[in-house]
Amino acid sequence: MKTLRGPGIFLAQFIGDAAPYNSLAGLARWAAGHGYVGIQVPTWDARLIDLERAASSQVYCDEIGGICRDAGVEITELSTHLQGQLVAAHPAYDPLLDGFAPERVQGKPSARQAWAVEQLKLAAVASRRLGLQAHATFSGALLWPNVYPWPQRPAGLVEDGFAELARRWRPILDAFDAAGVDLCYEIHPGEDLHDGVTFERFLAAVDGHARAHMLYDPSHLVLQCMDYLAFIDHYHPRIKMFHVKDAEYRSDGRTGVYGGYLPWLERAGRFRSLGDGQIDFRAVFSRLAQYDFAGWAVVEWECVLKHPEDAAREGAPFVRDNIIRVTPRAFDDFAEVNKNADLNRRLLGLG
Repeated sequence: MKTLRGPGIFLAQFIGDAAPYNSLAGLARWAAGHGYVGIQVPTWDARLIDLERAASSQVYCDEIGGICRDAGVEITELSTHLQGQLVAAHPAYDPLLDGFAPERVQGKPSARQAWAVEQLKLAAVASRRLGLQAHATFSGALLWPNVYPWPQRPAGLVEDGFAELARRWRPILDAFDAAGVDLCYEIHPGEDLHDGVTFERFLAAVDGHARAHMLYDPSHLVLQCMDYLAFIDHYHPRIKMFHVKDAEYRSDGRTGVYGGYLPWLERAGRFRSLGDGQIDFRAVFSRLAQYDFAGWAVVEWECVLKHPEDAAREGAPFVRDNIIRVTPRAFDDFAEVNKNADLNRRLLGLG
């Protein structure tokens, strides 16, 4: 068995315009000061990392690594969540998604999508140069407006949607394969890959691609009323990344998993800081240890109530207390009986 690494923290929600939140060095020192030993770095803000430089220059990547080591942390993974969303974008979301891309491709869906694909390919090379094993992203969504089957979907719509999703992602997956890095899709509502069944559909459409994996975040499963522990049982061979994020679903007589267009504070399902929600993290960490998950436990802060600084301060000890240092031997080794073929036959009544 293997012991999870951590605690790490995803920096995306903490980036700001004032120090220490406006630079990689500042955020690295800030994270280390809260007790984290790893940082997951978003790639859409050049103040943290210049993705093009990282893909083209080993010297630059070595400098980035040095900045982190000097602060007392290491990079766990890079993230292209925003760029991944643009790889497959339904036209209904075009105006909302333009902000995820540079001004030169805004209002130009085809150019924006081509830019996003190139960003993912750059991230593959950058991850290799940084010595990383996995990468975080979103799948994007061509089918999400049709997630509820009314009006009735025409026959073949879902199949065609996943075929197109696979067509767009396969060259990217091949680029990650060439770089020796796993591409991990965060299973997330709003994405075409939002539960186990949709991941299975996609995996079949890319012919079980060796680099197509999952970022497991139990909070998104709680908000869909799914069994987040059984999910690990089903998909542990494809789970290569882990966001430690809490959530709660409070059954309500007025609204449910769709949220009634309510703000996050009033929804039946909402994200909470670690320990304030309903997720049994003792069981989650145990299940991951059982299946030899050797990746990072990375805190992602999204909470409607608690201040982010308080959540960050509490997150590192929470993860550290939940990581199981796995045992190197069986608990009953003291009573072990040496292998003896004759004895085994006698015990089985075979003479």
